[in-house]
Amino acid sequence: MFELLGSWLLGLGSSSNEVAVLRSTQLSEWFAQTPFPVLVAPAYTPDPMAIATLDAYLARLDQSGLSQAQQGVWLQSGSKVWGEHQGSVPLPAASLTKLATSLAALSTWGTNHQFETLISTTGTLNNGVLQGDLIIQGGGDPLYVWEEAIALANRLQQLGIQQVTGDLVITGNFSMNYEENPVKSGTLLKQAFDADRWPPEAAQQYLQMPQSTARPNLRILGQVYFTSSDALSARQPRPLIRHQSLPLAQLLKLMNIYSNNVMAQMLADLMGGAGRMAQTVAALTQVPINEVQLINGSGLGHGNQLSPRAASRILMGLSHQVEGTPWSLADLLPVSGRDVGTLEGRAIPRSAAVKTGSLWNVSALAGALPTQDRGVVWFTIINRGADLDGLRRQQDRMLTQLIQDWGDVNILPPDLQPGTESFQAQNQLGAPERIQQINPVLFALP
Repeated sequence: MFELLGSWLLGLGSSSNEVAVLRSTQLSEWFAQTPFPVLVAPAYTPDPMAIATLDAYLARLDQSGLSQAQQGVWLQSGSKVWGEHQGSVPLPAASLTKLATSLAALSTWGTNHQFETLISTTGTLNNGVLQGDLIIQGGGDPLYVWEEAIALANRLQQLGIQQVTGDLVITGNFSMNYEENPVKSGTLLKQAFDADRWPPEAAQQYLQMPQSTARPNLRILGQVYFTSSDALSARQPRPLIRHQSLPLAQLLKLMNIYSNNVMAQMLADLMGGAGRMAQTVAALTQVPINEVQLINGSGLGHGNQLSPRAASRILMGLSHQVEGTPWSLADLLPVSGRDVGTLEGRAIPRSAAVKTGSLWNVSALAGALPTQDRGVVWFTIINRGADLDGLRRQQDRMLTQLIQDWGDVNILPPDLQPGTESFQAQNQLGAPERIQQINPVLFALP
């Protein structure tokens, strides 16, 4: 039934974490041959072990004084639902909302989409000095951070620009280090261009870059200001460089590992807002729109509500979106035993690709759990209660019990096998390969 192709180390050289990679399973073949609308029309097929585990879980919550009406659970493999509790009831989803943001983004742009930042000038270059303004036209890159700015500065210096006498002009949708104010973002960019002005956090991130990375010393003598695209076009700037973001799949992975609210909201805004995003997700997953209630892209606020069924279908939709691409679900979500971020301190069974969610009185967890007897189990757990640490322990305990019931895996199904794209050099933060010169004329001047 299985074709064993090799092994994948979840840890750094830890043989105890070695998991074999499975290229073909009955489940993955069924996924490939079945349209998603059929896939999300499941039959309720209660599993006695799952029901017993679920009942014990709910009983423990009840003993803690938590109302069962405020808890939701969904367990599904393929077309079969093994157990559920209030599965169609919308509950505050916290950062499970980012699963909806991820699905809508993939449907809108595709896995390899890159947001572009265009660098232009109104000046001329003479003996290494750009006499005029340097213009940054943002294209919505949600992860423009120190590493990206350092790489851009090095590229500009490689092309001969050592100093800018004019201003640093920001236009379009540009945000650096998750800063919503474009002038503050430009100020951070100006700092990044000159290593002598780096704050400690920039110096720290520089140490994460390849050792061959130069320390830039590109000075901008003027001020930082924002202008509209219309006002800028009247000045007829000349484009110099195109800086492309990480591929969307990689952006989503980093957003979900650290549950970054600003990144999620930037993507939601680019898609037209939470309302439009909710409609997209409901249509893709074929759940009633009342089970996908969104007020933003991040999950902040109790107004973001998903039913456990909807969250699980969103996960299945994410897996469906990356079929036939070099990416997998494990490239979109944090994986237990491999990634950190919000998974630190958790006892979630290894190799599960999951998303956490927390508000002051909400703890949520959803993901794909590989099992021996039931294949990939899509699960969602949404809890209301103030003891977040206690709720997380109970969630992890229930998943561990399900693994004991259904069996751990020694092979990794394709849905949870990480692809190779995220490890490519060009898909690392600060990769110079994503910065292309588009106007050689300026740099030919003496």
